[in-house]
Amino acid sequence: KGTAITDAVADAIAEQTVTVPGTRAAESLIPQLASDIRRLRDRRTDISRQVEELLADAPLLTVLTSMPGIAARTASQILLAIGGDISRFKDAAHLAAYAGIAPVTRQSGTSIHGERPARGGNKRLKNALFQTAFVAIRLDPESRAYYDRKRAEGKRHNAAVMCLARRRCNVIYSMLRNGTLYQPGGTHTTTTTTPPRTETTPAHAPRPRQDTTHPRIKRT
Repeated sequence: KGTAITDAVADAIAEQTVTVPGTRAAESLIPQLASDIRRLRDRRTDISRQVEELLADAPLLTVLTSMPGIAARTASQILLAIGGDISRFKDAAHLAAYAGIAPVTRQSGTSIHGERPARGGNKRLKNALFQTAFVAIRLDPESRAYYDRKRAEGKRHNAAVMCLARRRCNVIYSMLRNGTLYQPGGTHTTTTTTPPRTETTPAHAPRPRQDTTHPRIKRT
């Protein structure tokens, strides 16, 4: 696309009948810039291919691609976006906030006006999660049913897909943390049980202080 634009500009310059200052310089500069753009684009494609080949042997890539809607390329983008280390995030909500897909409550004073999409976040991760959710609508009946429910609630297409992406983020986080493959209909959650807190009295607890004062005797 970038090359087509530069070629069109070069053709327009060649067809000019009026001499414009700098035209000669532009005629030699634009083809050079177009060549540089092509080289950079090819280099970027080559680097992306090499990274994908390196990640192809990563166990977490197999974990991610077991989920409907996630192919090897998108899985690579997710792993690169999180630095390959899910332990950086304390929970799924932290990961969603980092990606910028956690909804933000609109509030004015004490009044709450619903939610709005979050701004900012890691754009690469946000785009990858959105795209995988969009693909999952066609491939996964559970994702389709969830999307349809959100649409029935009155949400627009993009908002419904974003809700699905947020829901899938919980599953992705659990899969990466536990190293488990996708389980249709599964919870994919890790629960930690905390023993009930009990209150105990110390063995040498001080006894309540007794009143040792003698009652006054009323004289008659």
